[in-house]
This record gives sequence, structure tokens and C-alpha cells, in this order.
Amino acid sequence: MKKTRKARYGTKIRDTMRISYDINSNVKSSELAALFKNSGIRRPTNMGRIGKMITNSNLIISARKNGKLVGILRALSDFSYACYVSDLAVDRKYQDKGIGKELVKLVRKALGGNVMILLLSSKEADAFYPHVGFEKAENAWRLPRKK
Repeated sequence: MKKTRKARYGTKIRDTMRISYDINSNVKSSELAALFKNSGIRRPTNMGRIGKMITNSNLIISARKNGKLVGILRALSDFSYACYVSDLAVDRKYQDKGIGKELVKLVRKALGGNVMILLLSSKEADAFYPHVGFEKAENAWRLPRKK
């Protein structure tokens, strides 16, 4: 899948609390796997699959401290009507410091006000989303993956 925002590739967005935020900068499979583990989010551990997850996303906002990946928001969007956030993860050591909130703020800014943002939440993370502006949706359906 082609990245639709190549002009923004690697652009530093903001540096707060010594955390730098970038849109569509290079994220390695190994560092994303480590972030998934350190955040508590349940995701695949197969490096090939994680590589495809990165490659086929068209909007990735990363948060780094001293070069270390400490947060990520990975999404698919048409940049016109809808965006699906497939991952929003922050390393446990950096949670409750505003990183997740900043990632959501930056995705909203990147998409503009006319794009609906949708995500699926784990029960553990449900309490976070209302604090950053999400409303609970009761009209979703899914076809579960086989693996």
C-alpha cells in the first residue's frame, strides 16, 4: 500500500518533555515489537507480520525519547472521510505523561476536522479514550481474524 503523505515523511512535529513526535518516520519492526511488549498491548510478535503492519499503514505518528520509540499511533485513512487507528501504544514507563493524548491530538491535526476516527479498544484501555475526546460507538461489527 502506498503512503499517501510522503511530503510529511520524517517531519518532526513537536518536541515536548523531551519527547519528539514524527509523522511517517522510519519505524523498525524490532522496536515496534519491543514497544508492544513494553506497553502491554497484545500484538503479533512475528517480525515479518509486524513489518507488514508498518509498511501497509499510511499514517504513523511516533513518539521518541532520546531516539527510543516510547509511543505510536498507527492508522489507515483516506484523509477525507474515515480513519481506523489500529494501534495506540505507549511504553508503560511513559504512560500517564500525556504521550497518548498528544498522539491523538496530532492524528486529529493531520486528518483535519472532516475525518471520523475509529478504533477498537481493549477493556484495559477503555477508560483512556473518553479523556481524549472519543465517544463510545455501539454500531460496530467485525469479522475476526483466523490467526
